[in-house]
Amino acid sequence: MCGIVGYIGEKAADSVLLVGLERLEYRGYDSAGIAVIENGELEIRKRAGKLKILNEYLREYPVTANIGIGHTRWATHGEPNLENAHPHFDNKKKFAVVHNGIIENYALLKEELIKEGYYFNTETDTEVIPHLLAKYYKGNLEEAVIKVIDRLEGSYALGIISEFHPDKIITVRFGSPLIIGKGKNENFIASDIPALYNLTKSVYYMEDGDVAIITKNDIKFLDSKGNKIKRDEKHIKIEDRGIGKSGYDHYMLKEIMEQPDIINNIISKRLKGNDILFTHLRDLNKEYLAKVSRVIIQAAGTSWHAGLVGKFFIEEFARIHTEVDISSEFRYRNPVIEGDTLLIAISQSGETADTLAGIREAKSKFIKVLSICNNIESTIGRESDAILDIMAGPEIGVASTKAYIAQLVSLLLFAIYFGRLKWTLDEEKIGNYLKELTLLPDKIKSILDKKDKIKKIAEKYSNANNVIFLGRSYNFPTAFEGALKLKEISYIHATGYQAGEFKHGPIALIDENVPVVCIATKEDIYPKMISNIQEVKARKGIIISIATEGDTEIKNYSDEVIYLPKTIDILSPLLNVIPLQLLAYYIAVKRGCDVDQPRNLAKSVTVE
Repeated sequence: MCGIVGYIGEKAADSVLLVGLERLEYRGYDSAGIAVIENGELEIRKRAGKLKILNEYLREYPVTANIGIGHTRWATHGEPNLENAHPHFDNKKKFAVVHNGIIENYALLKEELIKEGYYFNTETDTEVIPHLLAKYYKGNLEEAVIKVIDRLEGSYALGIISEFHPDKIITVRFGSPLIIGKGKNENFIASDIPALYNLTKSVYYMEDGDVAIITKNDIKFLDSKGNKIKRDEKHIKIEDRGIGKSGYDHYMLKEIMEQPDIINNIISKRLKGNDILFTHLRDLNKEYLAKVSRVIIQAAGTSWHAGLVGKFFIEEFARIHTEVDISSEFRYRNPVIEGDTLLIAISQSGETADTLAGIREAKSKFIKVLSICNNIESTIGRESDAILDIMAGPEIGVASTKAYIAQLVSLLLFAIYFGRLKWTLDEEKIGNYLKELTLLPDKIKSILDKKDKIKKIAEKYSNANNVIFLGRSYNFPTAFEGALKLKEISYIHATGYQAGEFKHGPIALIDENVPVVCIATKEDIYPKMISNIQEVKARKGIIISIATEGDTEIKNYSDEVIYLPKTIDILSPLLNVIPLQLLAYYIAVKRGCDVDQPRNLAKSVTVE
């Protein structure tokens, strides 16, 4: 969600901060600002809206400094406006703070501070923090910070600077990610790795409760009580590759078009003949996995849809009972889980707050956790017993596409690996499934080659107010995902249903103005899907069918048909989602929506 950057060194701080914030735009935001210490005085520049507005403001009112903090805000408390934009400061403008997360007890703290004479200029929860710093500061900034965080409840990542100490930045992490980058005669802070591209290859990942004191030549760590602690320096590969649009109009289209290469990359890294290679299973050795008798998958959003498909994979290949939970529900339902249960957590960013809380709930019950994510050094990656890196590369578009495909492939390979351990798959079947997987990239390319036809269909129905997606069996999660993509970026009300549930209520929504996208590729359940299509047609609904090449029958029932290559049934979700991604993309473009940064959304959901 919100983005934090910070810099101290010898360069122009405003330039470093702005570049870092630009690299975090994908997280979603509604305002932006920076705070620097210029000639010993705190200077703050912030604006509602996009970074280009802040850039223009800085050209009119420039700053010159070598230390500063910056922020892109995704509103939680208070509407998006200039006053509520970060950084926030105290009444005497001696302390500036940027904050990701939520302060849950801010109302009580605010009431206390008002009684003591402090006045508030914003509706945010964050503003209590600089006022508390002013209250507790007695000459030692670290001591003041320790006292402040002792009063805070909730989740937070903080970047703090003060006029009184123009040579340091103090950072705090509790529940929201924060990274420190180490340079030569300079250091950095960021809420995510992309902000540090081309700046450093050495980083420290802050842990919950950590406080860091950062100067241009030193980084020191304290725990939440002020005791000195040590954190290990990590060396990572961070570069610009994959960040640009490569000539496409939007990141989302680029990422849709990258999906064949993503699958080929996973295959090249994971398969050696019929052997499946996993390098970060850590404690989940073959002996342990062979004893697992139950799997719970927990995830949110698109990752939850991947988990629903993963349930089919695991139950089909490994014959293990598998449940799928939404993370925000799992974390609160006191689940009945025992030692032979494996929890699989899926998160594109590796920082999803509810999914992380679900992991901690499982570990509190001594359950092993396997995480599937796109960043093995993320908080989720580091707190899990094992991790599957989906190897999708940087995904900038807020609406996930290539990460979803990479999650499906990773789940598929893990389920086959699991099935081999459980002796529920013979080598011939494994070979057949893996062979079919290797054919998928070319089949996806053939779908992408039809994007102009899909674009025409999308533009034809771009004025719809409601769209329904129907799928069965392996593809009801695909219907959910298609609906989510459309609503995320086009703002059209869209809902996915299991087609068998259609007569149990949703059919009442059908009229001549409602397009219904029916996933009707040739599978065992195909005749049932045709029955659903005929039910819609009888009520004058508009039918857009996703069908298998060679299926001439379906033309009789459909207003539009998008044909896909044939694959085996259980792998069909990897093909069927591609035209749905393109439909959503082209509808959003036609409607003039901000495809890569849709309103109100954030790429990484780091608060409840």
